This record gives sequence, C-alpha cells and structure tokens, in this order.
Amino acid sequence: MATAAPQASPEAIAVRRADGESRTLAASLPRLVLEARRVAANVIHGLHGRRRAGPGENFWQYRRFVSGEPASRVDWRRSARDDLLYVREREWEAAHTVWLWPDRSASMAFASRGVRDSKLERGLIVTFALAELLVAGGERVGVPGLMVPTSSRNVIDRMARAVLHDTATRESLPPSFVPSALSEIVVLSDFWSPLHDITAMLAGLSASGAHGTLVQVVDPAEETFPYSGRVEFVEPEGGGAITAGRAERWAEDYVARVAAHRDEIRRETAGLDWLFTTHRTDRSAAELLLFLHGGMMANRGGPRAAMAGRPA
Repeated sequence: MATAAPQASPEAIAVRRADGESRTLAASLPRLVLEARRVAANVIHGLHGRRRAGPGENFWQYRRFVSGEPASRVDWRRSARDDLLYVREREWEAAHTVWLWPDRSASMAFASRGVRDSKLERGLIVTFALAELLVAGGERVGVPGLMVPTSSRNVIDRMARAVLHDTATRESLPPSFVPSALSEIVVLSDFWSPLHDITAMLAGLSASGAHGTLVQVVDPAEETFPYSGRVEFVEPEGGGAITAGRAERWAEDYVARVAAHRDEIRRETAGLDWLFTTHRTDRSAAELLLFLHGGMMANRGGPRAAMAGRPA
C-alpha cells in the first residue's frame, strides 16, 4: 500500500523554488548579455574612458603653457603657429584592476509582480555592462574566485561563461581575497546579510588600501512593503518562515528597520572611504552604470566626495 509523501516545510519549498528560478539563468543569459551590451553602448557614447593627462605614450591634446613650468615641456613646433606657447599632453595609460562581484545567491532570484528583471538579472546586466565599459577604457576586470582579471574585448562572453559553469555554492558576499592597493571593487548584492558579515567583508577588502562601492540591488516590494492581510514570508536561504496576520501593520516597523540597516552600512563604508548606494530594479540600469563609472573617475581624479549625485 502506498504511503503519502511527507509534506515539505515552507522554507524547503522556497529554497527549491529559488533554486529552480536560478537554473533558468542559462536560458536567460543571452537576453542579459544583449541587454548589457545595449546599456553599455548607450552609456559609452560621449564618454572618453580614462582619457586624461598622464605619463603615457599616446597624444591626447595641446594645452596652454603655464608660467612656472619647465621650458622643456613646450611643444615648439605647435607654438610656432601663433604667438602662444603650448604643451603637448599625453594620455594616461596606467591600467587599473576592477573586481566586480554580482551576488547570485537564492535571495537574488526574487522579483515582484510587474517587474521585468529579478535582482539577480539586474545585477548581472549591470556587471556585464560595467565590465564592457571598463575594458573599453583600458582597464582589467575580474570576478573574485571566478574569473582572473582580463582586458579582453570579449569580456562579457568570458564573464557569462564563468557564471554559467560555476558550480560553487552561491554566497551572498564575495570570497576573501587580497586586492592590490590600486584596485577598485564593486559589490552588487541585496545586502540583507547580517551587518557583522558585511563589516567583516569590508574590513578584509579594504585592508590593503583598495577602494570600492557597495550597490544594494532591491526589488520595489522590498522598499515599499505593499502587503496586507495574512501573508507568509519565507527566507529563501534557510532562514525559516514567519506569518503575519495583518501584514499592513508591519509596514512602518519594516521600513524603519531597512533604513537603520542601510544607515549602518553607510557608516561602515564612509569610515573606509568607500561608496554605498541603492538601486531599485524598476529604475534604469543605465542610471546605475553612469553612477558607478562616474564614481571611479572621481576617485582617480580627486577625492571621492567630489563625485556627483547618487541614483535613487
């Protein structure tokens, strides 16, 4: 006589659901790659990458001679064309290494109704697009524990293959590694991890002097808490489940807790001269890409505080 199979717990069901959604990543990667290339192409228009004065070999521009500079810097051939003195500037050629970490853990598979991209998909689109933009500017891009730094023009394809064939446990935060002091790090995650884990990650990555940016990628529902009535909330990474009899009564406390969590992360990053921002999946990916690129350029050209506004 057949016996009934034991009923799975809500958290086990949620984990299987999130795992099933992540398995569809293989099918969605072509769309994500195409979207990343489209976003990168739109953003790169009008940008000049890392073109700025420095000790390189390639000519960049002429500029007016400034009193007090050594006369040996004057380009006499150009200056002979009129009554002004000009200096020949060369383009900066010191390539940086930028480490990108897109969180691919189970919680990132969440997408509320009406949102096109899950947090996972948006994180990968921005990661791929940023890699393309950086390589076009002459930088090296790597993924901690997954892909060594490369300046290859097919960086998106390499990164997509590395993601697709990765069989390791998908952690929310990047693995421990020691970046060089001149490296930049961008971590895209929902950052719902315990604060002490985030603090430990920041301490490890910044110990060598590297700088970076934390981007909290969130679904609109995680911001606004649009729930009412009896709702069961299940943590997809083994954290259990909790039922709210009247979920609307939780909204005020929920929003306050989210704000407090972000304030703590912001304090930690500010103390290390890192950046922290949030990005909703119903906003433009290009908006975030411009912010990240602008932050890197501001960091190399002067204090990070000089960077323009942050995306909402």
